[in-house]
Order: sequence, then structure tokens, then C-alpha cells
Amino acid sequence: MERLNKTQKILKDNKWDALFLVKRANVNYISRFSDEAAYALVGVNNQFLITDGRFFELAQDECKGFQIVNWQKIGTSIVDAVKEMCKSNGIKKLGFERVATSYDLYDKLHNSMPDVELIPTNNVIEDLRYVKDEEEIEILKEASRITDKSFEDILNFIKPGMTENEVAAKLEYIIKSNGASGVGFETILISGKKTSLPHGKPNDKVIEKGDFVTLDFGALYKGYTSDMTRTIVVGTANEKQIEIYNIVKKAQQVGLDTIKAGVTSKAPDDKIREIVKDYVEYYYPGIGHGVGRELHEQPFLGKNGDRIIEKNCIITVEPGIYIPNWGGVRIEDTIIVTETGNERLTKSSKDLICV
Repeated sequence: MERLNKTQKILKDNKWDALFLVKRANVNYISRFSDEAAYALVGVNNQFLITDGRFFELAQDECKGFQIVNWQKIGTSIVDAVKEMCKSNGIKKLGFERVATSYDLYDKLHNSMPDVELIPTNNVIEDLRYVKDEEEIEILKEASRITDKSFEDILNFIKPGMTENEVAAKLEYIIKSNGASGVGFETILISGKKTSLPHGKPNDKVIEKGDFVTLDFGALYKGYTSDMTRTIVVGTANEKQIEIYNIVKKAQQVGLDTIKAGVTSKAPDDKIREIVKDYVEYYYPGIGHGVGRELHEQPFLGKNGDRIIEKNCIITVEPGIYIPNWGGVRIEDTIIVTETGNERLTKSSKDLICV
């Protein structure tokens, strides 16, 4: 109930009667609903989870403290349900998510409820999600454990002559076999010169001896995703590969050493740049981000970072060097921030692995 209590305090402080949520991550966070096609209407004294007949029973089981509303029994759209909830609960000032709410939905709400003031809000629930609670921390620890185990397992599978798609498919199977409900995001598994693409996609490229292989993946567990990247070599690493790898490994450790409660999200970038100075033109400035119900959450680490990192923020640190037509290296871990530093949740070895 703490999440609801904090939200309702925000309503009272801003003199809003209710907040209408459409963004799935926010709806699921506030209600603990585990599926899709749901909306939340949080009032000062009561709260509603609005869905349809496909998910009504599930919502009744999961959303304790919420009144479950099947919009199909009220009208022809979600707008009819929101209109009825506002009318029956005396809601005259309704906050809505200005970024997540489509103009079409806003327009329909506005036209159907001329007596209700629609108030655009920004990051109300995202700011609550910024620092993770104990339940979230335990979930993300398990998601990270699954990620580590899956990395260990896939190393025994990668061989020259296989395609990126083959290995990616096997990795995703392993992730689910190890206890995840799915992959946290679209798996990045690329090889050879393609590793210069920070977010390259796997395809039918054949993995060859001497290739770098970059694996950037995560496990989805109870609605939360982990995130880890490792770059390995198939066969024997050459001198250039070893040089670039060791620079990135050192840069990531320097970034980790910088992070503790109270520092800005820009601070790691300043230190990392000192390490990659000889290759700074190939350094991508986005070096980390929060993770949780979404893959990319605040704080965003980099030269433009402007948030204060707090205790129990869960973030990634992922510096990389990406050299066009040669290849690249990225090393990424998910960490939890403490008062004096941080703890790695993904614990896979960061030594250069050759398979």
C-alpha cells in the first residue's frame, strides 16, 4: 500500500482528485497487475483497475485494494469507463500522463467530459519508481542471477560456423529454461565487424574464428528486467582485441568505483573519458541507465546526466568502444547503489573469455 499512499499524497499536495494512468509499467507498478490492456484510475480515497473481460479474473486475483472495472460492461471504449468513474466519484480535476497518453485518447476524454479539468502530469509514477523498494530489489537480484546462469550456459554452445540467429535463439531458450518468464528485451547478439554497432541485431551472419561476439541480454522476471553485456572472442584473441578489451574493462571498473549515493549521473562519464582518451572518438557517451519495469529508466548516465543517484537505485554501467569496420567492445553490469558505493547484481566474469 506504500506505493498507493505516496501517490495519493501527491494528489492531495497538487489538489488533483485523481490520476489516470495508461503506461503499462506505471499501471503494473501501482496495481501489481502482471499483464497488459489495463488502465489505473487512482483517486484520493479509492482506486480502480480498468481492463476488459480477458483479464478481469486475473486482475481480481492480483490487484488487492483496487476495484476492478470491466469497461466492456460500461460502454464501447475505455473512455466510457473513465467518464463513468469520474461522474460516480465526483472527480473534477483529473491528472493524466502527458507523454504516454495519445492525443487521440486525450481528445476523446476531453470531448466526453467537458466538466472535468484534464491536467497534464509528467513522471509522477516514474519518480516513485526511481528508488527501488525491498520487493523490487529481490526480484531484480533473481533476474540478474538468471542472467548470469544463462551466460554461463551459452558459452558452452557458441561455436565457429553457427549463425548469430542460432545462438540468439538458443540463448533466449536458456533464459526461459532458467526461470525467466521471457527475455527482458530484444537480444543483441552480434559478431565480427558488426560489434561496432552498439545496438546491432542478430541475423544469418556466420560466426567465425577470431570474431568478437557481443551478447547484450536480460531476463524478464516478475515484470522486471535485468541487463548485462559481455564481449567474448571465438578462438584466440589478437593483440588489438586484447588492448581494446582491457581499456573498456578498466573504464567500466572506474565507472563503478565512481558510483555511490549522492553523486550525479554525469560523474562516471568524466572518469571514464580519462581511461578511453586514446579512443574517445569511438566512445559512445550513453554509458548506463536505470532498470526495473522498463529496460531504460532514470537515471541516465552520461555527459548530460543531471540526476542525483540515490541509495537503492538500480542501474547499469556499460561503457564501450566501437570502431567502424573493425568491431567493438562493451561490458555492462546491473548494480544496486549503496551509501558508500554499489554492489554488482550481475556477477559474471569480466576477464576476456575465449571460447
